[in-house]
Amino acid sequence: MSTAPTVIPERVAALDTITLDSGNHCNFSEGHCAMEVVAWLAGLGHTDAPECASPVLRDFTVGLNDRWDTVQRQTLKPFLPRMVGTAGDGQDEARAYLALDWLVRTYAPEWLDVAGLTERARDLRDLPRIVDPASAQSAVPVAHAARQDAAAARAAARAAAWAAARDAAWDAARDAAGAAARDAARDSLAPTVAALQASALDLLDRMIDPGAATA
Repeated sequence: MSTAPTVIPERVAALDTITLDSGNHCNFSEGHCAMEVVAWLAGLGHTDAPECASPVLRDFTVGLNDRWDTVQRQTLKPFLPRMVGTAGDGQDEARAYLALDWLVRTYAPEWLDVAGLTERARDLRDLPRIVDPASAQSAVPVAHAARQDAAAARAAARAAAWAAARDAAWDAARDAAGAAARDAARDSLAPTVAALQASALDLLDRMIDPGAATA
């Protein structure tokens, strides 16, 4: 009779010496993403899809691991030992609804606010928690309307940017203006990005143990 994988204590203790990398790797010495470290913690073969971890957790964690920068990526490390043993624990449906609820009622509204679509953002935040097929279905019309408005806003922004670039007198002036705009945009978005990164870590914590989630 096989035994479910468990974490190797010595490897948990060594987590502070590990640096998480983006992408997947041929072997552990070449580099290691978050899920490859989960496999390592459980003493499994080198893989970014360890059989000991929930596939829902894997998909969400891989997304964070590969999109975050090197510094932010390291904030995933404390959660990795807790993923060992989550495969087949009967919690994946709850995890999926937690992720969907966060996407609709937290993530999307933050970016709608940035785009100036505050009413649409409020509509999404005011939706009931998404916990089952019925609540998910009831969110569809509101989410669809928000998506249409966001697409229109993006199209308008692209048109304005193109007009500004077209009318620039010199390439150098255009490039300088573009660099300044990028820097200003990055600075203005920093609080939103930081808030969503913290929120994503909170979500990951709740997804690992949905039974304890109270948000």
